[in-house]
Amino acid sequence: MTDAHHESEPHGPGHALERLIFFSDAVFAIAITLLVIELRFPEVHQPASDADYLRALARMVPNFVGFLVSFFVIGAFWMGHHRAFDCARHWSPKLFMPNLMLLCAIAAMPFFTALSSEHWAQRVPIMLYCGWLLVIALLNMRLQRIVTSPPVASARIAPALRRMIRHRGLSVALGAATALAVSYFYPWLGQIMLLSIPLWRRLLGALPDPRAQPSG
Repeated sequence: MTDAHHESEPHGPGHALERLIFFSDAVFAIAITLLVIELRFPEVHQPASDADYLRALARMVPNFVGFLVSFFVIGAFWMGHHRAFDCARHWSPKLFMPNLMLLCAIAAMPFFTALSSEHWAQRVPIMLYCGWLLVIALLNMRLQRIVTSPPVASARIAPALRRMIRHRGLSVALGAATALAVSYFYPWLGQIMLLSIPLWRRLLGALPDPRAQPSG
């Protein structure tokens, strides 16, 4: 084979990054798909009327809510993963374990979703759900810091973009911590407090950049 042929084969840093990203996308997709498996229709004894089926569906409302919440939570982490790795230009072995640990935490989300849905508004299941979400957020922050820093990140990445990505990761952690704290006192309000994530994001975005040099 010629040297030119060897150069045309996929290998090296670019190929390693692609494999890691493709594998990560697959784990996110599987985790988000497994959520629907937990939506099991309750047993309805026969003969059953239309009202019996409607009552059975009504009992599944917490399951549907849990499915929707976790679907968009996992989807948000996938978007953040994509956003961070869009800054990556160079491969580093340091990416292996942080990325794998994040994917491990994501893969466990269907279990915590089922637990909190089956025992809705109960302190321990809701706190476990919010606590696990906080674990994912912290692992995500660790990975984001590696991906948006040298030697992995592109040398041309804008500081504002790096700051935005990290602030978004931090806002999820703060929102999950808020939900965890609230769920101890008001379990039924725990997952609802995840809506504080956009508020934390706006607050962090309004803070001045301490590394910005004052003009004049």
